[in-house]
Amino acid sequence: MGNDSKEQATGSPMQEFNSSTKIAAVVIGDYNEKDQLYNPFEHRNKKNANSDLGAVAHLLKSSLGTGILAMPNAIKNGGILFGGIGTIIIGMICAHCVHILVRSSHVLCKRTKTPQMTYAETAEAAFLYGPKPVRPFSNVSRIFVNAALCATYVGGSCVYVVFISTSIKQVADYNSGMDIPIRMYILTLIPAVILLGQVRNLKYLVPFSMIANICMMVGFSITLYYIFIGIQISSNVKLLASVEQLPTFFATVLFAIEGIGVVMPVENSMANPQRFLGCPGVLNITMTIVVSLYAILGVFGYLTYGEEVRASITLNIPIEDLLGQAVKLLIALAVLFTYGLQYYVPLEIMWKGLKDKCSHKYQGVCETVLRIVMALLTVVVALIVPELDPFISLVGSIFFSILGISIPAIVETISCWEGHLGAFKWRLWKNFILVMFSLFALIFGSWISILDIIKLYR
Repeated sequence: MGNDSKEQATGSPMQEFNSSTKIAAVVIGDYNEKDQLYNPFEHRNKKNANSDLGAVAHLLKSSLGTGILAMPNAIKNGGILFGGIGTIIIGMICAHCVHILVRSSHVLCKRTKTPQMTYAETAEAAFLYGPKPVRPFSNVSRIFVNAALCATYVGGSCVYVVFISTSIKQVADYNSGMDIPIRMYILTLIPAVILLGQVRNLKYLVPFSMIANICMMVGFSITLYYIFIGIQISSNVKLLASVEQLPTFFATVLFAIEGIGVVMPVENSMANPQRFLGCPGVLNITMTIVVSLYAILGVFGYLTYGEEVRASITLNIPIEDLLGQAVKLLIALAVLFTYGLQYYVPLEIMWKGLKDKCSHKYQGVCETVLRIVMALLTVVVALIVPELDPFISLVGSIFFSILGISIPAIVETISCWEGHLGAFKWRLWKNFILVMFSLFALIFGSWISILDIIKLYR
């Protein structure tokens, strides 16, 4: 990614804001005339800006990855009734949390006269301009969000590597008549992930996202064909799953739907960022498509295969059919092309932190080495845990519950604390419920996932 676009994605104007020695209380929604005159969208660098269609493509790819293929397995852990309704509700919650995060960012940009902010900078500004007791935690909040983003998307990239390898293994083993260990397939992905990890501009990832979307949609269509053709509802379908399965349901759906780490870079790189929110808006269009696809594939996939459904629905498709092999390879290719977008966020954060520590003469070499090392890290982690079920629920429960729900809720609460919590402080109670839900998924989901990983090695 070039220097101009990199400044745009990381929101470096916040450096001037951070260096300010003046700290004043800011009330979200309460602007003076001078604040209203400042339009952050007019001050953004739009040299490599994305169109609305490009923004939709990126957001779709951030949510339509391996997660949607795990939805039938998620419904199995929730039951057909609870899981179907729960998926729609969780989708609405995730969309709401993205909305309040982006809106808070826009308001804080006006107040601080900053063209754009990253996720971490939005959290930092909310604390710094919030009530006095929380202001000392502004720097900690920025560091925490950046660390959580890195851990989240590194973990998600590791899941991608495992999924691609598992799909290729099914097809290759069937046609070769051999049973090659999955770790060998993981190792063969090293050249591809290294090359995709070197793409440094979101604009150059748009073609990959477009191709990935096409492959994914064709793959979904074939998958739905196998689900609906001669459909016979499985006899072991449950309306409600057991209580101990519910944390896994919540964690898997959160992993599947949530793509909040890509939201701010995509919004910051739009040519018309004012079209991100609103009706219809880029966000609403994307989330409507995503939640609809997730609910349809999840419910009917579970109805067809029942308790026999696997971690990825494509693994249930007959390997004997050429069409079945094609869908496995198409979706594997789509997920592979999504790897670059998935890894864009953590690599940008890491490089921004390390850039000043490298000699200007060798910055290009240092960034290349960093990207290679981090790509290899995803391969190493995939080699350690080459199973999808516990990996998906673990990443979803620990990381996406925090980034996707808790932090946006906390940011909005702090930003609106002084006089803008609404009648009867409804925003406070609403965000309290969101944080409690997030903690539920975090504690119980991660606990069950860790137990599953321990069982795997036993």
